[in-house]
Amino acid sequence: MTFAETSQTPESNPFLTLNYEPALESLGDDYYDRVPAAEFPLHVLRWRNDEVLPKLGLDPNAVADDDFIEAFGHFRAVRPFLALRYHGYQFGEYNPQLGDGRGFLYGQVRGTDGKLYDFGTKGSGTTPYSRTADGRLTLKGGVREVLAGEMLHRMGVRTSRCLSLIETGQQLWRGDEPSPTRSSVMVRFSESHIRFGTFERLHYLGRKDLIKKLLDFVIEQYYPRVRSAVSPPIPPLTRTETTHPEEKYIRFYHELVQRVAKLTAQWMAAGFCHAVLNTDNMSITGESFDYGPYAFIPTYDPKFTAAYFDYFGRYRYGNQPTICRWNLQMLQVPLKAVIDQHEMEAALEHFYEYYNHYYRRVMLAKLGFGKQDVPEEPGTELVKLTIQLLSESQVIYPEFFWQVRKQFSRQWWEDASKILPEMEGSELLHQWRELYAHLLQFVSTDSLEDMQNRMARYNPETVILRPEIEAIWEPIVVDDNWQPFYELLKRIKA
Repeated sequence: MTFAETSQTPESNPFLTLNYEPALESLGDDYYDRVPAAEFPLHVLRWRNDEVLPKLGLDPNAVADDDFIEAFGHFRAVRPFLALRYHGYQFGEYNPQLGDGRGFLYGQVRGTDGKLYDFGTKGSGTTPYSRTADGRLTLKGGVREVLAGEMLHRMGVRTSRCLSLIETGQQLWRGDEPSPTRSSVMVRFSESHIRFGTFERLHYLGRKDLIKKLLDFVIEQYYPRVRSAVSPPIPPLTRTETTHPEEKYIRFYHELVQRVAKLTAQWMAAGFCHAVLNTDNMSITGESFDYGPYAFIPTYDPKFTAAYFDYFGRYRYGNQPTICRWNLQMLQVPLKAVIDQHEMEAALEHFYEYYNHYYRRVMLAKLGFGKQDVPEEPGTELVKLTIQLLSESQVIYPEFFWQVRKQFSRQWWEDASKILPEMEGSELLHQWRELYAHLLQFVSTDSLEDMQNRMARYNPETVILRPEIEAIWEPIVVDDNWQPFYELLKRIKA
């Protein structure tokens, strides 16, 4: 997958003829700076995400590698490139010196599903917010973000995905990678690049008017249920009809709390540790994005910490629900310019209710059960026992669920001892088997295929633990051999 430099006319490039909307741009330049893209000495296409293209109304067979290079390597402009302004709490401390420092909003396009999507770059050069940095992205960083998006998407997590990754032929110096290291530019496909920190910056500047303007935009573009006055499906709202126009704002915050709780539950069930859950890395749409030193847990360990610089474990795996709730609480500070704070506090009280609901649902799905298959109390107990078993045994976290998927059979209905017979016995394992077999009695053996399909959805054979990433990176460095990388991406989808 390489590209020889050629020149194209815009009319022949499908990316340059998409109907780009000046959505965020129309809000005015209080929210961004117009910036140029860097020029690079080399353009080698290393990854193109053909799965995303149909959502844009594009046939992958009609999109050439050259088209990716022209649009997302040479950065042929369709709309102005916008470096977004934001602040954020970084490791609990407020930082007003932030903003898009190595990327910009390339453009916004309406998908075939009617939703607005962003093309956001990473590694595309310096901006007013680069400070002393070079505005570039290492090739390894780009590879890791491709893998994160595809892995999480495969596991049912609401996530951004990489549209393209292009190697750019520069040598970069980094303290956390052997240097000099190779450079790249990536384009992220996501619902929005508006962050919690986008609102926090406006509060810092004392611009209540801009907070309301941005919030109206967010609700209009990304919260259709709020626009139509439909309450979230889980309490707390008791009112079913809008009584006054301002009510949409608290409805928005209710739904954001629910979305973030659901996303956090998806991360935890997937065994994913984001690593840097600063408020500038939290999307206002409740979508997972902006992956740095993330990791998937090898064994169940709430203290697992992905980032080497997270010295006190603030963003450790088991702390993610607490941190996401704290981030939502901090967001109340700017939002109280528009929304009653007491109502926001009441909404946030339901965070763990939402989180536990979704975590239970996904964990049971990983074990094969649908949301209506088993009674609530024993289902919750099975999830609790599963976590205790994983913690006690220290088996490989994703391998445990893969073996459940692989070995699942009709015999499990008849004899609890047939459930994962190779696992070393313990009293806890015996209890877990007995409860699993008991819950199977609520499900007909005719549902075997449904249960298998559910397990297949959430339990891939391959989960990218750190050794898998290093194993595909070494041949890239030593021999420029990308085949293991492409093969790993294929295995992720299995």
